[in-house]
Parts: sequence; C-alpha cells; structure tokens
Amino acid sequence: MTPADLVVRNIGCLATLAGPAPRTGAGLRDLALVEAVAVASQRGRIVYAGPEAGLPAAVALEPGATVLDAEGAAVVPGFVDAHTHLAFAGDRDEEIRRRLAGASYREIAAAGGGIVRSVEATRKASREELAAAIRSRLDEMLLQGTTTAEVKSGYGLELEAEMRSLEAIGDAAAAHAVTVVPTFLGAHEVPLEHRDDRERYVRLLVDEMIPEVARRRLAAFCDVFCEEGVFSVAETRRVLLAARARGLGLRVHADELTRTGGAELAAELGARSADHLVHVSEAGMRALAEAPCAATLLPAASFYLRLPRFAPARALVEAGAPVALGTDANPGGGLSPSMPFAMTVACFSMGLSFEEALAAATVNAAWSLGVHHERGSVEVGKRADLVVLRSPRLLDLLRVGVPAIRAVVKDGRVAVRDGRMLA
Repeated sequence: MTPADLVVRNIGCLATLAGPAPRTGAGLRDLALVEAVAVASQRGRIVYAGPEAGLPAAVALEPGATVLDAEGAAVVPGFVDAHTHLAFAGDRDEEIRRRLAGASYREIAAAGGGIVRSVEATRKASREELAAAIRSRLDEMLLQGTTTAEVKSGYGLELEAEMRSLEAIGDAAAAHAVTVVPTFLGAHEVPLEHRDDRERYVRLLVDEMIPEVARRRLAAFCDVFCEEGVFSVAETRRVLLAARARGLGLRVHADELTRTGGAELAAELGARSADHLVHVSEAGMRALAEAPCAATLLPAASFYLRLPRFAPARALVEAGAPVALGTDANPGGGLSPSMPFAMTVACFSMGLSFEEALAAATVNAAWSLGVHHERGSVEVGKRADLVVLRSPRLLDLLRVGVPAIRAVVKDGRVAVRDGRMLA
C-alpha cells in the first residue's frame, strides 16, 4: 500500500485533464472526467486518483493525515494563470474613471497615463514594499483557485528597478503557496527618458538588462510588448534573440491593439506563448498551430479596456493552436485576478465552450509556462493542486460573484477553506 498524508474523498466528479499536453482542436473539449473518485497525495505529490471504492486497498493514511470530504462536489485541477503583471506600486484609479467616461487606451497613454504612470510609482517602491504587494495579490488569486501564476516585471524600465522588481517577485514566491513563474518584461514600454532615442533603450535591454537577468537567474522567460508605437517587430526580434541566446524562454505580447505580425514572429523564434492576439491574422493562427506556440488569450483585458473586439478564440481552436488563458491582472486594464472570471468572459464573449475554457485555464496554461509535467492536471506523479467546488456542477465556476469554491489544495495541503486562507 502507498502511504498518503492527504486524501480528498467523496468526489462526485473529477475533471482530471489527464493525457498529453497541450490539448488542441477537439481534444480541448475532453476533460477526462471520472465520477465517484478520491485523490490522495504524499508530500505534495499525487499517489492515487481513482475510484473511491479502491482507495482503502491502495492507500495507507499516515497518522495525522488530512482527510477532506468533497461531499459529492466536483473537483478540478488548480488554475494556472499564464499572464499577470503583479509587480507594481500605486494605482491607476483616475485612469479607470477616464476609461469609464469613454477615453481609449491610446488616449490615456498619450496623456501620460497607462504603463508610464505605474513606472513612476514602482521606481519609488522598495524591494520589500513590492514583495508585500505581490504577496497580497497572490492571496487574492489563491482564494479564486489559482495555484500557479506567471508574474512579469515591466514597471521599472531601468536596470536597477527591473532587477528590484524581479527580486521582489522571487521574494514573494518564496513566501507564498502559489507557484510563481517569473518573466522579465523590461520591453513593456519605452520609458520617458528614452523617448528621444529608442535605440539607446533597446541596446540597454540587449546589452545590460537581459545579461544581468540571465546571470542572476531572476526569470524563466523574457517578454516583449510588440505593438505599434511600443516595440516594432524588428526591435522585438532583437530583444527576443538576445534573450534566447542567454537561455531565457520567450513570450510575446502580440497583435493586441493592431495587427503587427507578432504572432508570426513568436512562432518563428520558438516562443512558448503569444499573448492577447485580438488582431491576429489567419497566417498567424496557422503559425501558432504549426510551431506549436500557445495562444494565450486574455479576455478580461478586452473587457476592462472596453475594446471593440475580443481575440478570435474559435478560429484559433479550429486552426489547431494550443489555446491558453490568463487574467492579465494589472493596475489599469486587468482588474480581476480571477481565473473563473477569465473563463466566463472567454465563454460568453470569445465563444469558447466551458470545457475548452477549463482546459485552457489548466493544462494548456501549464504547458505555456513549461510546468505541465508537474501542474495543470490531476495525475499520479504530479503535484496535488486541486480546486474543490461547493456543488457537483462544474458550470458553477461561471457564476461570477457566487462563492463556487469550497477549498483549494496546493501541493498536498489545504490552502483555502470556505473563503479563508490557511497557508
């Protein structure tokens, strides 16, 4: 018999998402559902996921083991948020009010708002202040069922401030239950002091920032905001090639506000993910499918930015691209850290089915971050990251504002129960 220090029993319906990753096409709709099951783990790793009736013969509970009764409710893998901007100080409340009054993203940025507003506050913040802010935001995410999250820098935009942001991300990760995948986003915007010489800032990224990030192993990925008026395709290519040469994985903010060809570039360079994709071309969709490169969709960004369109999720699925989801949690255009909310908008505004959205929010998001061998599905040998619902109905996750989650298990420990943090 296998020893276990945690058992979740009396599970009415378990969406395992077991099998090869990433899921594409029709495979995105297969949740690998099983009923009347139990899950057991030992030291954070799943040792049993099978029929409740077979549990006593397969697992020996250790003294003091945790037994969580799901009471017939549904269980899903812990959510994986593939795109967040949590390393910032200050707020952009006035900008939000302006957007509600009709101002566009570009109008707000031209008036000195947007990213540069957060840069000003973040540069003034200490490493300790940033780490505390990130931990608080990770708390919010864990309460909503997120057990793994990508976290970007990108509000420092100078060597010292970017390194401090990445250090703060590392500090927060070391002190928090949520698994954090850090991303360097020094190419989030051209800072004000370099607007008269963009080339100088690109050289700073390529020659100083990226080598320092790699030397100190502060990030797993490098990201670039490839967009008209931000970083051109040529500039993005230079930054990403420099990052790839230093051993960093690649991600791209692609085709969000205009069609730049960012998706095609991401696929060409072997990026793990192209994100946003509101204006992706058909050629870009095919390139992502063939690479393969994750199409990480951020439905809440279009919602909060009041964009007139959303990414073509259905077309991406039909093209065979591995679709993933993220919240784009940030101070201005991604106000909700909730993956269930992102799933809801993906279903009702992007045309994904519930099953596709759940797969995109778990196993495919994990694949986009390179952690799918450990996270994103419920399988023996993987880490025990679980979300226990309050009812047998998986669709309750789409009932925004209703407390659908009873408990969150992170690495084999109950981290959230009845809306309260336990770890």
